[in-house]
Amino acid sequence: MRKLWALGLAAVTAVAGLSACSVGSNSGNNSTGAKKEITFLVFETPNLTPQYWDAAIKRVTDKNPDITVKKLVSPTQDRTAYAKQLLTAGNFPDVMIAVSPAGFAEAGNLYAWTDDELKDFQFPHNGAVNGKVYQLPANTQTIPIVYYNKDLFTQAGISSPPTTYADVIADSEKLKAKGITPFVTGGVHDSIGPLVAGVFGTDVYAKNPNWMHDRRAGKAKFSDPDVKKAFGKVADLAAKGYIDKSTVSRDYAAGQQAFLDGKGAMYAMGNWLAGAIDDTKTAPKFQVGQFNWPGDADNKTVSAFTGGGLLVSSKAKNLEAARKFALGFQLDKDNLDNSAVADGLFPAIKGYSPPSKVGPTYKAGYDLYAQGVKDNKIVPAFIFEAGDDGPIAGMTAKIDSSIIDLVTGRKTVDQVCQFLDDEWAKG
Repeated sequence: MRKLWALGLAAVTAVAGLSACSVGSNSGNNSTGAKKEITFLVFETPNLTPQYWDAAIKRVTDKNPDITVKKLVSPTQDRTAYAKQLLTAGNFPDVMIAVSPAGFAEAGNLYAWTDDELKDFQFPHNGAVNGKVYQLPANTQTIPIVYYNKDLFTQAGISSPPTTYADVIADSEKLKAKGITPFVTGGVHDSIGPLVAGVFGTDVYAKNPNWMHDRRAGKAKFSDPDVKKAFGKVADLAAKGYIDKSTVSRDYAAGQQAFLDGKGAMYAMGNWLAGAIDDTKTAPKFQVGQFNWPGDADNKTVSAFTGGGLLVSSKAKNLEAARKFALGFQLDKDNLDNSAVADGLFPAIKGYSPPSKVGPTYKAGYDLYAQGVKDNKIVPAFIFEAGDDGPIAGMTAKIDSSIIDLVTGRKTVDQVCQFLDDEWAKG
């Protein structure tokens, strides 16, 4: 998840050194040269703690005692920007997780997985870049599910979740009238991005799921009426006070905590939030419901993305070890189960079934996704796509900043759309 901005190069090098630690290492074996060390860039969230990553890494190194791992931790949620900084500094990680391949792949910095290596994945070619897969398509995420505080809904006299966008507006007005913030949000990317993905999914992708491919081909533009309508809804929610524009400086962790603390009624977020809601240590004191972001006519559209897995540097010193580690990490049943429980992920591995220990929030979100599959209502998750399915390199950050401009009122919808089309044209 993204997007907090950059450290200087000197600071990056220093932080990389400070945040790195070895997992599963053995100094005696290392001295003999028998061990092959790789670096692994991860990120931490309230759900994905240092202990979570250490245990996941150890499961793989226990099975592959010839591999040691130096863990690198992104200093912000923007691990893609951090990976770029490390590349510039000559410290590009051997293995990375949830980093966008855009730009890295085209420049030859990533290893392209073979069809044989992808044989265990349900959607083996998802997120391809120029037809080649550089990021293991490991998990399906619905972005967003709208989580809502049932207690606050009851206080506002709302008896059921909205089924159309008109209901969203009506319910928001009722909540605001009671002094309740309708939507919990934060800064871009992963605190307000899911809400935008929901709007874009119902207003743009539901009509044309290939819109991003058409934009790449020059057949569509941000200034198209459907896109302006979607962005207009985001701006309108902020203008009416249903989104608190003062929270754009709030980071991802603070946004999640604000919802869990009951500081707002609705939270458009990826299905990974289920991990925090079902965890007895972080569960809120109120009951949580879920619904798909509603369009003008119904709430059956489900925005989803399959990908987000591990990537390997094509220039890794121990490339074979890096590949072995990445596949071993991604296909380990315990790692998959823990990703489902801790981060609410839907592993996209053939034959995989979530463990019985998943919580009720996870199960309810999974059922919404499964119904979307059954109804053929799955669409891409805007700005969470990757590779050929997503924006061209560099555009995601510009879309993110434009969303902040919409929410804060610094730019009009027309100005944002024109800016994005102009920036896209620069390539």
